[in-house]
Amino acid sequence: MQDPGNKKTGLIFFPAFDWAISPTHPEREERLLYTRDQIFEEGIMDLPEISEYAPVLAKTHDIARTHFCVPRVEDRITEAHLIAAGAAILLAEEIISGRLKNGFALVRPPGHHSMRVVHGNRGFCNINNEAIMVDYLRRHHGIKRIAIVDTDVHHGDGTQDIFWHDPDVLFISFHQDGRTIYPGTGFADELGGPKAFARTINIPLPPGTTDESILYIVDNLILPILEDFKPEFIVNSAGQDNHFTDPLGSMKFTAQGYARLTEKLKPDLAVLEGGYAIETALPYVNMGIILALAGLDYSSVLEPDLQDLRESGEISGYICRIVETHLKNWEKRDEAFAASQTIKGDFFQEKKRIYYDTEGISEYRSEKLRICDDCPGYLTIETSASRHFDSSGTALCISIPFTACSSCSAEAHDLYEKTKKTREYRYMYLQDKPQDIFLSYDFNTGKELRSEG
Repeated sequence: MQDPGNKKTGLIFFPAFDWAISPTHPEREERLLYTRDQIFEEGIMDLPEISEYAPVLAKTHDIARTHFCVPRVEDRITEAHLIAAGAAILLAEEIISGRLKNGFALVRPPGHHSMRVVHGNRGFCNINNEAIMVDYLRRHHGIKRIAIVDTDVHHGDGTQDIFWHDPDVLFISFHQDGRTIYPGTGFADELGGPKAFARTINIPLPPGTTDESILYIVDNLILPILEDFKPEFIVNSAGQDNHFTDPLGSMKFTAQGYARLTEKLKPDLAVLEGGYAIETALPYVNMGIILALAGLDYSSVLEPDLQDLRESGEISGYICRIVETHLKNWEKRDEAFAASQTIKGDFFQEKKRIYYDTEGISEYRSEKLRICDDCPGYLTIETSASRHFDSSGTALCISIPFTACSSCSAEAHDLYEKTKKTREYRYMYLQDKPQDIFLSYDFNTGKELRSEG
């Protein structure tokens, strides 16, 4: 076993040369090329504390373990998506095995806007790299409690959606207020499903928030909750568009702020998300994060156009209030969980409308969570999507959680088999996470496909 003091920080670079939304789109390969040039120029890759890895491909079953891709996984992804997800899995494997101290997957395409159901690309994302990696670790390494801290300027609505009903995954996101930026979600009252209250924590920040307030949130809210939750693995969904030069955000974070955040958070694995100031921010922010992960001095990492950034007293007062509110919500989480047991009926139901901004797709979704005294309950999703009045038909998705009881598992399988005898849907899927089985059924052809891990 390697001496813990000698363990390295693992890096994977994957610019995805063959994947782009458009040649001039903000989410393009140059996002990583400038960073790579800067890091090599500074000699970071020659340091004994750093180890670079080549990426590998995730399997399509790894995607199906987390997502319902309509009609198939292969129709919604490219090889670049498999490599980005595979890079996160590879580094996580090396960390869990003890061969690495921590890691940073500097990859694209990003993923945190990709939800449980996938009809296309939204927010530059097709599949959710962090969520796929988290489910992989839970399946293959038996990890029970995981925390994801999303530091992107945009709310990680996809990650929130995937783990909304999961009491064993803590999702924390700080981001620019959704009233001022895409995707228009992530408000403080979005706290998770009835069986996972306060396992979702959203901290919407006013435009103009600086390092000082974000680090105050880390010290006084995020770290105390993490200490209480005691995750076995911490993931940083490492968006960098809170930077003061980012063209899509209106925040005032610096490279030094990101480095200090990383040093305080001590994530096991950081996975790149957004960040679109390709020359003025990303090379410096990424270098600061890498040095902080490796336990090296980052004090000299300064942007050439660094300014004296200040925020108003109103912002500081708001930050204190929202920290206090979330601490109270966290303290009451078990009371809310107990209250969920009094929900009338066997199911908790929600309806959602989701817009895929990249492709102009409108999705309509009806969800039902089985309320069970012995487990989180299985989830059913009726989903349909349309683009320019062209409908893909309705699909039924059934998801059995990792910790499902035998009764919920049997009921979910029974629902799948009974529904196969009808023609109510176009497609149907069964995601059995305890058995690591994925079934898909096409009502037009009567064919069933089975995938196992």
